[in-house]
Amino acid sequence: MKADVDNNPKIALWNSNYTKAWISNFMIFFSFMLLTPLLPLYMSEEFGADKDLIGMVLSGYTLTALLIRPFSGYFVDSFPRKMVLLVSYFFFMALFAGYIVAGTVALFAVVRTLHGFPFGATTVANSTVAIDVLHPTRRAEGIGYYGLSNNIATAIGPTVALVIYQACESYDLLFVLSLLFALFGLVISSTLKLPKKEIVTNKQKLSLDRFLLLKGWSLGIAMCCLSFSYGVLATYLAIYGKEELGITGGTGLFFMILSIGLICSRLVGSRTLRKGRIVENASFGVVVSVFGYLLFAAVHNLWGYYGAALIIGLGNGHMFPAFQTMFINLAPHEQRGTANSTLLVSWDIGVGLGILVGGALSEYWGYHAAFWGAWAVNLAGVIFFLFVARKLFLKYKLR
Repeated sequence: MKADVDNNPKIALWNSNYTKAWISNFMIFFSFMLLTPLLPLYMSEEFGADKDLIGMVLSGYTLTALLIRPFSGYFVDSFPRKMVLLVSYFFFMALFAGYIVAGTVALFAVVRTLHGFPFGATTVANSTVAIDVLHPTRRAEGIGYYGLSNNIATAIGPTVALVIYQACESYDLLFVLSLLFALFGLVISSTLKLPKKEIVTNKQKLSLDRFLLLKGWSLGIAMCCLSFSYGVLATYLAIYGKEELGITGGTGLFFMILSIGLICSRLVGSRTLRKGRIVENASFGVVVSVFGYLLFAAVHNLWGYYGAALIIGLGNGHMFPAFQTMFINLAPHEQRGTANSTLLVSWDIGVGLGILVGGALSEYWGYHAAFWGAWAVNLAGVIFFLFVARKLFLKYKLR
């Protein structure tokens, strides 16, 4: 089989449809990340919002994205996937115009919160489409490379936004650019040619497994623990760096180094995924990541701060595409959307819990307690994956 994959020129990874799905996903995250670093400043300058209000408003999209994802998997599996993708992508693109016309903080909050619905739906639909157009022998590898699209967008989007803003100091220009990049992604998506698939119809009753992949419950628990740690760090590292390490502009560099780690490990990990070493990739990734969180919690200087970013990036770059492949391999073909949405829901729940619990720990016992708590939950997730989830996956996998 390996020889067939390597030597048969007909089995291409970067076929035209996969390339279009990759570009479309890049545009989703690039247009979104173009605004993310400057929205707090925009709300402060335009509406005079304080920090509590800014946090409340900007986190609204996370809740709506979480709410829509199980239903997105259902719609992707129950209706033509291209239609679901184009409809959700259109609303994702159109809501960028809402930022321009929102003249009050209340309207801005409504737009931001509503934006989470098409963002969550579009990411589920587009990733499912990308899996559909991959040859089965290249699917695991393709999932790894697919993740590079949002890694690269997340790495360069904030930097591009800051350069543009410093040059012209116009928020409206950034809103328009985000809309145009999303429109470009929508146009690319409209040219996709997808294989025919069986639509899930005529089920006797609407059951929970239409929205969540129940066989993936153990992987979901492990993913929640692993993303919990990320939620704590991503939310509180900026203020921790400023107050305790004297780092005033280091957050961007932290995420840049994290993205470099993600990109490097995905490039290497995709080769091993191609060889079918999915469980090995996931195991290696979670073990590497837990050492990154340990470094961040234990070493309180620049080496610990930025070194942890690289190690966590290297671990997550191996772990996430392997987990996604494992979810897909637990599901029949007609439930790929449900498998994708279950993965993303698990990640979102963990991040949300990390934000809430991390805030409570840092409020009462300080940032060090929050980061040690993040490491402890991550370690629990690693142990659970290695001794429970991994075995259940090998028992119930379909492919």
